Amino acid sequence: MKTRKYSLLALIGIAMLSLGSCSKFLEENPKDRVNVNNFYKTEQDAISAVNSIYAYLNSYNAGSTAGVYHSSFWVAAGLASDEMVNNQLGTPQFDQLGTFTYGPQNSALTEIWIMHYKTITLANIAIERIPLIDMNVTLRNRLVGEAKFLRGLMYFNMVRMFGKIPLVLKEKEPLYPTVADPNAIYDQVHRDLQDAQGALPDSYDPKNGRGRATKGAALAIEAKVYLTQKDFAKAAEKAKLVIDSKKYDLWEDFADAFKLANRGGKEAIFSVGFGDAGGAIIFWEVGQFLVRLLPAALSEEGVVNAQGWQIPTQQLYDSYDFQDRRRAVTFITSIHKKDGSIETIRPYIQKYWDRVAEPKGNESSQDFPVIRYSDVLLMYAEAMNENDQPLVAHEYINKVRKRARFDGTTYQNTVPDYVNLGKDAFRAAVLKERRLEFVAEGQRWFDLARTNTLSTLVPQAKPGVTPAARNLLFPVPQSERDLNPNLTQNDY
Repeated sequence: MKTRKYSLLALIGIAMLSLGSCSKFLEENPKDRVNVNNFYKTEQDAISAVNSIYAYLNSYNAGSTAGVYHSSFWVAAGLASDEMVNNQLGTPQFDQLGTFTYGPQNSALTEIWIMHYKTITLANIAIERIPLIDMNVTLRNRLVGEAKFLRGLMYFNMVRMFGKIPLVLKEKEPLYPTVADPNAIYDQVHRDLQDAQGALPDSYDPKNGRGRATKGAALAIEAKVYLTQKDFAKAAEKAKLVIDSKKYDLWEDFADAFKLANRGGKEAIFSVGFGDAGGAIIFWEVGQFLVRLLPAALSEEGVVNAQGWQIPTQQLYDSYDFQDRRRAVTFITSIHKKDGSIETIRPYIQKYWDRVAEPKGNESSQDFPVIRYSDVLLMYAEAMNENDQPLVAHEYINKVRKRARFDGTTYQNTVPDYVNLGKDAFRAAVLKERRLEFVAEGQRWFDLARTNTLSTLVPQAKPGVTPAARNLLFPVPQSERDLNPNLTQNDY
């Protein structure tokens, strides 16, 4: 921790220097090149400070380092589950995640830890310093609310992955912070998200604020926090507030949820922007969805730099109903060759590829969906099943199921509604629907871990790979423990 402590001022400066690009996505217009010594003086400084937190969610031009949602986080959640296997040569960190042979030296886990805490650090500074600025009170409260939302989200990710971790809330942290009990971490996450709910708007002007946190985003994430903690009454309460707000809806066609033209649309509750961010060319802020997920064979169609580094398990593909719209949208199973023939290939993930807007592929301008409206519907269904309200539970899971019947033109008779499921059968059904709905969205390991189904479901997709109870948490990176003797270690 000592090394990072000394680098934080430089880190703040780097974040501020990159704000010109970040602010374009967030649709604010702060001053770009900020002198750190004179920072946190003006309203524009406050906007820039919060934009710098958002910048660490995607990627930034600082030694080519990836941000929180750039790749390692969602790739790890897919590989350490029944969702994906690694196909990228020379990446033992990903091989280990896919086979549950990782240890505390795993570089992907180290990157996840470091980037989350860097983001938390910037949020802490903003939360402390922005209230001291003489500025518009409503804007000041909103910006602090955004910072608290982002800090709460980061701690939620970290406590689920690592359990006992340092709970650092101040700009001037102890040199060697001790770990906190997970319950204390969760309590702080709730405080941050509830503060955010009181400070954030329901929405922003469409031309000013796409990608910023809203009250609905804070409610939706807190619903997931309560679901993880198995407080199903409160999970249902928070999810229903999002539903009743009428601010969100499902696209009729599942494919529309991943069209570039629909970024920030009615189904997006909170997303992280990449690429052109809707028109502003941003250096380094590009997503790796296409290079990682599309098959290299697409070079036959002129697609550039498709590598297929992470691929779905065959069992995942086979688990879809034949006419489930999500299967055709999520996967690609054939390519058009230069000689005019069609070649069948094993399934690869294509859901993030907008063929019309990005015909050549390469690095993507697509947003990363941290949470979509379908997630809220399925969380509400799951919570109501646990609350012994089966009729309501069936109603809401079938809202998501209904869309899977839409083939882009009409509703098919296949993919029928769930009816009369018992409590245990419904648990299995909603877990399956989440799997079919959120491929490569960084959800699957978290779902299997919180439902304690990791050890039973992974071997069905990966014969010979059997996670153990210890895999419900990841090991704390050894490099962090070398710096901070107060960090404890999980089983591995």
